Amino acid sequence: MIFKSPFNGELVYKGGVMRKIIICIFLVLTFICSCSEKPKTASDWLEKEKALWDGHQYTDPKKAIEYLNNAIKLQPNNAETYTKRGGTYYDLGQYQQAVEDFSKVVTLKPDYADAYINRGVAYFKLGQYQQAVEDYNKVVILKPDYTDAYNKRGATYLMLGNKELGCTDLKKACSLGDCKLLELAKSKDLCR
Repeated sequence: MIFKSPFNGELVYKGGVMRKIIICIFLVLTFICSCSEKPKTASDWLEKEKALWDGHQYTDPKKAIEYLNNAIKLQPNNAETYTKRGGTYYDLGQYQQAVEDFSKVVTLKPDYADAYINRGVAYFKLGQYQQAVEDYNKVVILKPDYTDAYNKRGATYLMLGNKELGCTDLKKACSLGDCKLLELAKSKDLCR
């Protein structure tokens, strides 16, 4: 029903018509907002992060870190999420952040050799060679046939000037099937 307002003479709606219009508008807006909600679970954030992975690297690593941060907030004890974020920090040259994430992985999964080798590589990039050696030592204990650990530890020993231990590790890696680094060290007269 329409009537004239006693205050200004304008026509106004009376009764439930205006209320029905407002309720309809509210319902439409609620529906629109519910369709554009942010992910609510860690799995939702990890799905968004996964969509940025092209098989070799992230198409937008900073956005991937944002999604991983959100997943970690919701699920703070997921070692795989810290591993992904640590690797992304490493790829961005943010080695200290990578060390922190791989350290968290080591805390959550103390027998996960890849976390130690990843942290060792990040320590190496930071010039913290002794910490890198300690992590490679842990990998060798956990996985005695892991050639990459011997190669990385050998290269680190050579960087520290310890040819004896460096060459011993490179020879061990070669005995396990990977001789590339040993051959390179021999070509530079570092090993015999």
